[in-house]
Amino acid sequence: MKIGILGSGDVAKTLGKGFLANGDEVMLGSREASKVAGWADHAQASAGTFGEAAAFGDVVVLAVKGTVAVDVVKLAGVAALAGKTVLDATNPIAEAPPVNGILLFFTGPNDSLMERLQATAPDAHFVKAFSCVGNGFMVKPDLPGGPPTMFICGNDDGAKAEARSILVAFGWDVEDLGKVEGARAIAPLCQLWCAPGLPRNQWTHAFKLLRR
Repeated sequence: MKIGILGSGDVAKTLGKGFLANGDEVMLGSREASKVAGWADHAQASAGTFGEAAAFGDVVVLAVKGTVAVDVVKLAGVAALAGKTVLDATNPIAEAPPVNGILLFFTGPNDSLMERLQATAPDAHFVKAFSCVGNGFMVKPDLPGGPPTMFICGNDDGAKAEARSILVAFGWDVEDLGKVEGARAIAPLCQLWCAPGLPRNQWTHAFKLLRR
């Protein structure tokens, strides 16, 4: 499978390595392809612009700062994303600093960044994923309690099935929280995940949903 990753930071590179390890072809996209060319050559992937990565991928991963996510979707090309599964790993973290160790968001409780992304590219099949854990545990998380839970949501059932398959291959249990509005519940898990880390530098954890 061809994976187009929109982003050049640690999350994008971590997920890129994970897909490569699974035997997928990967293109990392940035505003300028030269920004990711060195990493791509070293990892035996390819580099391109946002638009090139979006066109390349059978599945696209959005792994950029939340403050620029809508702009990146526009730069990638709404038409290039139409009909594709787009894994949304972004969080709506504001530019303002945390308050007493709690991240600030630029969205409210009855809104979510993924809803804004879906409205920007209505024919893309966005699925929330990889947003409630740090990049160190995104691929094959090895924790004492067994596979942690990745919470997903999105409007297209086929896209969510594709996302589930990817997440299971990456070592995750998966819980589907329904349509795009489920992102309103998933996004705050980023704040919760960072709450032990920001004041105490504790980053070695993930969430697990316990079921009967």
